[in-house]
Amino acid sequence: MHIRDIFDKYSTTFSFEFFPPKTDEAAQNLYATIRELEPLGPAFVSVTYGAGGSTRQRTHDLVVRIKQATSLDPIPHLTCVCHSEKDIQEILDRYAQEGVSNILALGGDPPRDLTGYERDKDAFQHASDLVAFIQRFNHTGLHKDNRGFGVGVAGFPEGHPATPNRLLEMDYLKAKVDAGADYICTQLFFDNRDFFDFRDRCELAGINVPIIAGIMPVTSLPGMKRMAELAGGARYPAALLQAVHECQDNPQAVERVGIDWATEQCRGLLANSVRGIHFYTLNRSGATRQIYASLGLG
Repeated sequence: MHIRDIFDKYSTTFSFEFFPPKTDEAAQNLYATIRELEPLGPAFVSVTYGAGGSTRQRTHDLVVRIKQATSLDPIPHLTCVCHSEKDIQEILDRYAQEGVSNILALGGDPPRDLTGYERDKDAFQHASDLVAFIQRFNHTGLHKDNRGFGVGVAGFPEGHPATPNRLLEMDYLKAKVDAGADYICTQLFFDNRDFFDFRDRCELAGINVPIIAGIMPVTSLPGMKRMAELAGGARYPAALLQAVHECQDNPQAVERVGIDWATEQCRGLLANSVRGIHFYTLNRSGATRQIYASLGLG
């Protein structure tokens, strides 16, 4: 379903993110997670794309399997780094033929093994360039939907790690929307005030597309540290850090604290008319299902 139709259908969307498994065991665990989450009826699910396209085939295979074998509506991620126009054209062709309706267009990062990689060789220097290319593809009429792909882009409530100038950051986000983005999905955050401020600044900048809030519950101390690294420096509120510190020797208690915190985040977002909530599941279902149950969703 085109993302515009999804937003017309749901006053508030709930969605999940998965990443392509690297082993057969991980694949079986992911498919079990998908079976457990499917009954919750998300508006869509997204599938990540490895740095520099390192999971290109696995991402495509997972997207196609979800589309063909489940009732879920998959949205694949697509990135700029290490891609030519020909690469992106071929990927869009394949997704159009499979009936995939939407794409999440991202800047992306080079693979870690490509030290010193020069971005100026890439056909797309910014996510806005990728959005514009997808819109040009849409005008070719090669997609079954005459509107072509719906397009999402990323937003950063805590600030983009590569753009410390928050005014420039908003200019870059506006450029992505002006290029044809239909919605914004935010990076994870732990203080709702960051999201509300981001949403207000979007409105001031004339950005009027739906904004979906990205939520990732803390489920372990090691995961908390990895989360901060992957997010480019996630800000953990002192109250959350204190709660985790008090039970740091009890992994089950740490997980309960993280899930309770995320649940209250969702409660506050829903009370303030959030357009959607996107759960970063890490290919596990437990935390998301507990939050759904606590909020009476599904």
